[in-house]
Amino acid sequence: MNQFTENSRAAVAALRDLFDSTPLQRNDHLSARYGAEIWLKREDLSPVRSYKIRGAVNAMRKVRAANPSQKQFVCASAGNHAQGVAYSCRHFGVKGTIFMPVTTPQQKIDKTRVFGQQAVEIVLTGDYFDQTLAAAKAYCARQGAHFLSPFDDADVIEGQSTVAVEIMDQLGAAPDLVILPVGGGGLASGVTGYMAEAAPTTEFRFVEPLGGASLAGALAAGHPVTLAKVNSFVDGAAVARLGDLTFAALSGVDPSHVLLAPEDRICVTMLEMLNVEGIVLEPAGALSVDVLPELADLIRGKTVVCITSGGNFDFERLPEVKERAQRYSGVKKYFILRMPQRPGALREFLSMLGPDDDIARFEYLKKSARNFGSVLIGIETKRPENFTTLFARLDAAAFAWRDITSDETLSEFLI
Repeated sequence: MNQFTENSRAAVAALRDLFDSTPLQRNDHLSARYGAEIWLKREDLSPVRSYKIRGAVNAMRKVRAANPSQKQFVCASAGNHAQGVAYSCRHFGVKGTIFMPVTTPQQKIDKTRVFGQQAVEIVLTGDYFDQTLAAAKAYCARQGAHFLSPFDDADVIEGQSTVAVEIMDQLGAAPDLVILPVGGGGLASGVTGYMAEAAPTTEFRFVEPLGGASLAGALAAGHPVTLAKVNSFVDGAAVARLGDLTFAALSGVDPSHVLLAPEDRICVTMLEMLNVEGIVLEPAGALSVDVLPELADLIRGKTVVCITSGGNFDFERLPEVKERAQRYSGVKKYFILRMPQRPGALREFLSMLGPDDDIARFEYLKKSARNFGSVLIGIETKRPENFTTLFARLDAAAFAWRDITSDETLSEFLI
């Protein structure tokens, strides 16, 4: 047994003082769909509803063992890492200062405070995470506190590897494939590091959000790169730059094994898991399940573990998730119609709608000419092909229209 493997097992033993192993559950619905044995490692059922508690506890445990006088810890996070650090501070009886962007949803702030109680102070600063991180590190230097990185820390990586230890113990054998979500790379580094010795025949696939492909970018460049733009929708994995330590652990990954998940498609997966399975996943937590259709041929007849990494989902976001899922699935579209300003024009348009078509938005934007007006229209339907019929009817009636569903600029301002 190498040192990393030995340390991983020791970290698991330490975690049992706080919580039992998270469940590894065979999912009948997904297994039947793909003709495989699909297991979900339910990190969304940890005490803080994500795997982040593992790295935070392990790092804090080891820092305290090496330096018992260290009683002040600092982190910068808008979500799961903050909650893991807060929980750990309360457990170890140390003080934590948690820096969060001022734009952090109140629900996440409140949950962090609940987990940490009197052990933590929350500081809201910075409109963007980079500003928050800089403030946290400056404070850390002034106070002589220990900064807990969310992923670029050897003890954090070691803590995340406990997910793999539990998978092997619970499954009783090496899985054929493990699908890993990737943000900063801590979970992927820990799991692959442990399984390199414990399950050398196991394959891996890595999943990043399309708008935060930091691992793909690092592999292409040969070193970590800072993405020019990050889509923050998958907030648990939308990381602009892979860590140096995590890149060192993942630099040998085959670039073709890194899959990119479109943000709107992730919404489809989240709704399916909620409606069919009753499983609440945050966007990052759904990444591993989201790519199963792309791997259908590869996984048939095999044992596959998907790590559902988190379930901290604010249900106030549900309307947005539903909207994005409908648009990705092609059953909801927005378009601008040039409506003739004459009696009966609206009635004529309404007569073109099919029995499954429903108007979700209707708004006059302006009169573009004396005889015409621009109208923003949102239509929901049951089958994507219904739009083909509708648009053919509009063309036949010589109505001018423009589909803006996928136009990011117009959608941002109009929808």
